Amino acid sequence: MKMAELLEKDPSLIGVFSRMGFPFGYGDSSVAEVCAEAGTDPDTFLLICRVYSQEGYRPAREELEKADRSVIVKYLSMSHSHYMNVAMKDLAAGLGRMIVPCGDETQRVIWSFFTDFKEELQKHFAFEEECVFPNMDSPDADIPEEDHSAVEETLEDLKSLVMKHLPADADQQEAFKVLSAISSLQDDIRKHILLEETALSWHADENQDDNALSQREKEILSCVAKGMLNKEIADHLNISIHTVISHRKNITRKTGIKTVSGLTVYALLNDLVDIHSIE
Repeated sequence: MKMAELLEKDPSLIGVFSRMGFPFGYGDSSVAEVCAEAGTDPDTFLLICRVYSQEGYRPAREELEKADRSVIVKYLSMSHSHYMNVAMKDLAAGLGRMIVPCGDETQRVIWSFFTDFKEELQKHFAFEEECVFPNMDSPDADIPEEDHSAVEETLEDLKSLVMKHLPADADQQEAFKVLSAISSLQDDIRKHILLEETALSWHADENQDDNALSQREKEILSCVAKGMLNKEIADHLNISIHTVISHRKNITRKTGIKTVSGLTVYALLNDLVDIHSIE
């Protein structure tokens, strides 16, 4: 396939192309040719494109085995730069225009909220850059569990503030633009998290059978059998709701069981939970 055709079929991939460092002007060059010129593995590039263009896409083990983890890590790092140097600056500019008509106190509160969020995002990215990404290629590395829920929840809070509590004197046209920017950032970060967790699960499960539950999946299944909701499981295990949902999808795929009652029986039969702990 020609590189230009790939982007024409799905314009939403323009951000992926940019972060991969592919300059425009592809001509009739194929995906493989453009990747070769950029020193990027084409299979890994296409894997990233599928994660971003297909909702809920989870790469198969064969795809992961062919992929280059260093390319994924580089892409994730470039995404961090994009969020801080482009997306957050654009969002700040939009918020600034939106609250120009508002009083000083409203402006102060919104700016304080946004500034705190930006600082937390920077700390989160720094942690990933220093503690997570350098160890993704090390089979024996003990990679710390991450919690992305604060990032996702703060963006949701910011969107709710604009939608539900924005003062009437705010610029409504700018508010629409801000909401659009927040929604776009939410979707992008969701895909970013999915790609990152894919790389981490690859690291954790590369020596396991495809249908064997990982230790984390067993912990989550035990919680499900005890009647805990996704939010309760996330809080109990100190992980994000998104991570819980992703693991539950994997549990269903591996066991072939979709109902909570069926999963509860499975957990009992496999000694993952004590019968007295089930409500």
